[in-house]
This record gives sequence, C-alpha cells and structure tokens, in this order.
Amino acid sequence: MQTDLSEAHVKRRVAELGSLVSEHLLRITVEGRPDVLYEPVRYVLAGQGKRLRPALLMLCAEMYGVACERALPAALAIEVSHNWALVHDDIMDAAQMRRGRQTVHRRWDVSTALLCGDVLLGLSLAQLTRAGPARQPLLFKVFTRMVVSLCEGQALDMAFEARTDVTTPEYLGMIDLKTGALIGAAMEMGAIFGGASLAERTTVRNAGVALGRAFQIQDDLLDLVVENDQWGKAIGGDLQEGKKTILLLEALSRAKGDDYDFFDRIQHGAGLNPDDIAGARRRMDRLGVLDYARKSVSHYTHRAIEQIRTVPQRSDVLVALMQQMAARGH
Repeated sequence: MQTDLSEAHVKRRVAELGSLVSEHLLRITVEGRPDVLYEPVRYVLAGQGKRLRPALLMLCAEMYGVACERALPAALAIEVSHNWALVHDDIMDAAQMRRGRQTVHRRWDVSTALLCGDVLLGLSLAQLTRAGPARQPLLFKVFTRMVVSLCEGQALDMAFEARTDVTTPEYLGMIDLKTGALIGAAMEMGAIFGGASLAERTTVRNAGVALGRAFQIQDDLLDLVVENDQWGKAIGGDLQEGKKTILLLEALSRAKGDDYDFFDRIQHGAGLNPDDIAGARRRMDRLGVLDYARKSVSHYTHRAIEQIRTVPQRSDVLVALMQQMAARGH
C-alpha cells in the first residue's frame, strides 16, 4: 500500500504525538513519594523513547475518527507498561545500558529496579481508569491479556538460553508473545476507542502482531549492522551476550564446518568478544542470513499493511508509520 505522504510529514506527526505522550508522562509521578522509589520511576519515564506504541494506538483511534486526546490515557498506559517490561527485562538480561543510559538496576540496584517496575505497572493500570467507563471493560481485557503474554514470552526467552535446539519458528512465536503482543494490544486498544467491531479489532491486532515480528527482526538486524550513533547500545551486543536472535538461529541452521563451530559456541554460552563481531557479520552475510532478515522484515511489514487495508477505514499516516518502522536505522 503506497501513500502520498512525505516521510517528513509522517515523522512530524509522530513527533507531535510523541511529544504529547512525553509531556503527560512527566506529570504522572510529580508528587510521588518516597524519592527512593519515585526517583528511578521518573528517571525511566523521562527517557527518550521513540513513543511508537502510543503513537500507533492514537493513530488507530484517529482512523475511526476519534481525536488522539481521547485515546491519550490508553496511550500512556501502553507506554508506561512498556517501560515496566523493559525495567524487568533488563534485570533478567543483566543489561547495562538502555536508550543510551544506565539501566535502573545498574544505576541503583536490583531491589529498587524490581519495585520501580512494579510501580510502573500499577501506574499504567491507573491510566486506564481515566479512559472513560464505556470503553474500560474492553480496554482492561486487552491490556491484561497483553501483560500475561509479555510474561509468557519472557519466560520462553529465558528458557531458550538453556537450549541448543531452538528453531526459528519457536523464536517467531516468542516474538509474538512479547513485541507482537504489545504492539497488537496498542493498535487494538486504539480501535476500541473507535467502536470497532470484534472482527475489525482482531484484524487490527493481527496487523500489530505481524508488525511486531518485523520490528523485532529489524531490531535484531540493527544490533549487528547499525551505523547510527543513536543506537544507544554496543554494536553486536546480542552476540556478545550470547542471545539467541533470529540471526544466530538462522546462521546455525545454514552453517557447516568452521562456520557452524563459530556460531555454535555462542549458543553454548560463550559470547563473542567485541573484536569478533565484524567477523561474525561477514560470516552471516556470506551465509545469506542478513539478506534473509531484511526480506523477513519486508514480508511481515507487508502482511501487517495488507491486514490494515481490509479495514473499511483508512489512515495514510498509520500505514506510512508502519513502513517507516520497518525501515528505521536505529
């Protein structure tokens, strides 16, 4: 699906929505006490995230003729919940950096980070109570289903660390429970504000799940090939940590001999040294892994847009944003 919108116009509109979300995020915890708890909460919410998920939610609402301000409480709930998941994921992944800054458990400690994440989840639920009584039951149903899915996906992600037989389809299923569930819920919640039918909500959610696949695969790819200094993480960090991404799984399924031994030791817990990252990239390129990832991003983005196309309403900005998410450089 092509649109007549310029890239600059879409970026400007998404930036407007992101600024609206960021402005209200800072108001959520202004009076929160004690500082030992709310200082890290404010630190998280002041981070420079892309605000893509709340933007998708509000654009889906606008697709049905609903002003973005009406959907703002749900958009805030999605963004705050996203940050809850990131804080807890960072603890489990022992991550040192997030969005170019120290992670909460690194800047403070694990106990503080756990409480910070718990408060963020509570604050996200509180935002939903501001969404108006007519939509609340459906919004809470979608939201709580998303929270459970995120936990299920994270449990699988952790279980994969101890396995050496993880397949690409299994990995994609895990993405659907994490990245896909969050984006799918955001888009479905936007459609709920517009009074969408169950069939339309399901279509919009499925589009979000497909977009989540594209987004995560692009994230896996950028981790290895990014040339943008806004990435905020170490290049090749996934391979250094021994994480099972779609790149590593595809490399293992394609490699033989020395190439297989090179990648096999990563999945057995021996992460790569920074000096080995360039060599891993060359091996993956030679095996066709990088091309596979790029084609997968295009495939799932196309699937998501085709599903949105079946919805009677149309939003050129929404479609253009979905296209830009797949083509992002950081």
